[in-house]
Amino acid sequence: MPQIRAFRALRYDPEKVGDLSRVVCPPYDVIGPELQQKLLARHPANAVRLDLPDVQAGEQPDDRYRRAARLLHSWRVDGTLRRDPQPSIYVYEQTYRVPGGTQVRTQRGFFARLKLEDFGPGAGVLPHEHTLAAPKEDRYKLMRATNVNTSPVVGIYPDTSGGSVQALAAISSRRADADVADDDGVRHRLWVAAEDGPDSSFVKLLIDVAGKKPITIADGHHRYETALRYRDERRANKAGEDDPAYEFVLMLFLETTKQQLTVLPTHRVVRGLGEEGVHDLLAHAEWFFDVTPVAGRAELEAAFSSADVPGGQGRFGLWTRQGGLLLSARRDVFAATQIDGGEAVRRLDVTLLQVALDRLCGVDKSAVTAGRLTYSKSAAEALDWVDAARDGADAAFLLDGTPVAEISAVAGEGDVMPQKSTYFFPKALTGLIINPHEW
Repeated sequence: MPQIRAFRALRYDPEKVGDLSRVVCPPYDVIGPELQQKLLARHPANAVRLDLPDVQAGEQPDDRYRRAARLLHSWRVDGTLRRDPQPSIYVYEQTYRVPGGTQVRTQRGFFARLKLEDFGPGAGVLPHEHTLAAPKEDRYKLMRATNVNTSPVVGIYPDTSGGSVQALAAISSRRADADVADDDGVRHRLWVAAEDGPDSSFVKLLIDVAGKKPITIADGHHRYETALRYRDERRANKAGEDDPAYEFVLMLFLETTKQQLTVLPTHRVVRGLGEEGVHDLLAHAEWFFDVTPVAGRAELEAAFSSADVPGGQGRFGLWTRQGGLLLSARRDVFAATQIDGGEAVRRLDVTLLQVALDRLCGVDKSAVTAGRLTYSKSAAEALDWVDAARDGADAAFLLDGTPVAEISAVAGEGDVMPQKSTYFFPKALTGLIINPHEW
C-alpha cells in the first residue's frame, strides 16, 4: 500500500518577495514560449526560473539546469525560500469556474511525500497513460541538477467514508497561510498542518485514509517516472543513507468520491484527408455511429464547449468544411471489434474514437507519429483549424471529458489510456511548495 509522509517544504517568504502571485507559475508542461517570457519578466524570483529555465545566449542547452540549481541555492541562502521547521502536510484548495460554463467548483487536497514504487502487479501506485522520452529527459536533468521536486505529481484516491473531506474542511476553516489568484482566475489557498501540531489528528487521518488503497496518478506521469530514474541512480551511488528522501516524490493527493473533479477533453483534428477522404468519412460514419446532422458550426461548438456535460456516453461531434454531425457510438459494433486491453479501457470514449479514426480515416499509431493527427483543448480552436484548412486540417472530432471513475478503473486493470485522454483542471501551481530531497 502507498506510504505517505509529512515533510519540511521550501516555501517563498512573502516578506522577501512580496505578492506571492508574482512568483508562482503554472507547471512547465502548460507553459509556452510567450507565457514563459511573461513570467520571467513578472518577478526576478518567479518559479519559472527553477521549473522551466530558459536557454540564454551563449549557453549550451544543459547550462540552464545548472543555472537553475545555482539560483535555487542563492534563494535559500538569501531567504527568498525558507524551509519549514516542522514536518507537515499542506492542505490545498482551488476555487474555479468550470471552463465553458457558469458553475463554480472548489476542490481540496493535500501535498505530502509519496514513497516511490515501480509500476506492476500489486503496486501501490498506478499509471493511466504512456510517457514520452523527451519530457522525461528534461525533467531528469533538472532534478539531477537541483535535487528538488519543483512541481507535484497529482494522485487520486477514494474515500467513501467522507473522513478525509471533513478533515480538509476543518483545516481550511482558518485563515490560509497563502492565498493567490492565477492568470485564469483560479483562487489557490494553502494551509500548513504540522504533523505534531494542533492539526495532528487530521494529518494522521488524511495520511491513513489516502494510503489505504493504491493511488492512481492523475497528472505528472513524466515527473513520476523521472523520480524513479533519479531514485535508482542515487541508490547505486548511496553512501550509507538510511531512509533517504530521494525515495519519495512530491504529490498532491485529491479525493474522488466526495468531491467533483474536472477533467477536460482533448479534441482531435485530422489532417490530409482531402476531398475524397472527407466524403468517405461522412458517407461511412454510420458504420460505427448513429448520426444526426447539425444545423451549423454554432450548434456543434455549443454542444462540446461545457465541461458540465458528463462524459463516457460515447458522444462525439464531427466537423468538416462540408458540414457537421453529432455521433453516438454504436456499442454493439464496437463490441464486435477487436480492441486491446481490459473492459475499462475498451469502453472509453477515446478508445472508441481511436478505433473509428483507424477504420474511417486511416489514422493509426503510425499516422499519429507522422503528424496526421493533432490535438486541441478548445472546441472552437479545433473547428477554426478545419475552417481555415490550417496545416491540412480536414476534420475535427470533438469529445466530452473522461469521467474520473473510468480513469481509476483503467489503471486498476493494469491498462493505460490512449494518448491525450485526460486534462485535469485546474493545474496545481508551481512554487507554492517545493520538495527538497533532504530530511
